[in-house]
Amino acid sequence: MKIRNMDIKTILYTTDLSDTALHAFSYAASFADAYNSRLIILHVIEDYPAIEPSLKNLLHEEQWKAIKEKHIRDTRETLSGKSRDNRIVQEVLTRFSENAKAGRYGKTAASDEVMVLFGNPVEKIIETSKEKNCDLIVMGTHGHGLLQNLLGTTTHKVLSESKIPVVAVPIDQ
Repeated sequence: MKIRNMDIKTILYTTDLSDTALHAFSYAASFADAYNSRLIILHVIEDYPAIEPSLKNLLHEEQWKAIKEKHIRDTRETLSGKSRDNRIVQEVLTRFSENAKAGRYGKTAASDEVMVLFGNPVEKIIETSKEKNCDLIVMGTHGHGLLQNLLGTTTHKVLSESKIPVVAVPIDQ
């Protein structure tokens, strides 16, 4: 058997905006750096939950405050305050990406695209990996109990359905 060289041109990093997002991002950024690959950040919003605490963890306090104030102004200008608008999530992830590129999390890491989509997370991750011609998916995992195994986590389902390699990064404890 001969070992092939892996040609990883595009990496899809998926985030649920949890506390472990930065840990899993470290792996995605390291792979992108090692392979000189394009890095895409993806967050999928299943329903529009109260995600403020998760978003706030990704930025410095003054950056979060500025984004929140801008979002409040934008919302006031919108006729329907109930619209499923993803601008705030998009902006936070873009700033997160800029912070990583500037080395504010320890090591510099650049992403080439930030995407926020609505829908079923597993379906959107698989669809995006195909549409963007990705060679690798990197995502965090934190389910360990029997219930998680019976119901299946997003990571487990992506591992089962993906036609490309998936790196499942466990919680950094």
